[in-house]
Amino acid sequence: MKKHYPWLCFDADGTLFDFTLAEKLALKNAFLALSLAYEDPYLGVYQGINHQLWQALEKREITPDILQVRRFELLLEALQIASSANHMSDAYIEHLGNCAEMLDGAYEVIDTLRKNSRLAIVTNGLQKVQRNRLARSLIRDHIDELIISEEVGAAKPKAAFFDAAFARIGSPPKSDVLIIGDSLSADMQGGVDYGIDTCWYNPSGAPHPGNLAITYEISHLRELLTLID
Repeated sequence: MKKHYPWLCFDADGTLFDFTLAEKLALKNAFLALSLAYEDPYLGVYQGINHQLWQALEKREITPDILQVRRFELLLEALQIASSANHMSDAYIEHLGNCAEMLDGAYEVIDTLRKNSRLAIVTNGLQKVQRNRLARSLIRDHIDELIISEEVGAAKPKAAFFDAAFARIGSPPKSDVLIIGDSLSADMQGGVDYGIDTCWYNPSGAPHPGNLAITYEISHLRELLTLID
């Protein structure tokens, strides 16, 4: 039986937007912008470094400003390349914000769900990237609110992020809100801890964590249309 949620809060990267493609293109273009040779294995090195730093950001161990540059300091050090981490960071963020490709089915789902619900994007991404990406995307006129951790001063899964998000969407009852995202640590844990329903977008079929009471689990975005009225 379908359920109606007046507010649907979507994660951005890896849920609506094809972040894997965007990350790959942005990193290559950042190297080329600095006249540096690029090799495909660099992406895996960068992803490992970046993942650890984003986890530290979620735990409030570092700030977005530090993350933006530190990941390239560590990357250049690991690759033994002499260049400017600041310049590479600037180039990467610019190119990442230009990549607005959406995941399969994302536009169709958003275009359908907006007819009965209001839609928000809730993201731990960087302000410049997320605002530029949304402005270039097919769903730019479908999203009612864009809540970005860098702007509100807290990141998912912290309650402070959800407090800020709820204030932005008019402080509805928690039962009126569903969060949809691919991250167990940020989206699902954050939603469960805050007391709202959760939908885990799990296209890879990762094992379900037994200690996390997730409301719904889907492997494709179109499955949302069978769950939500």
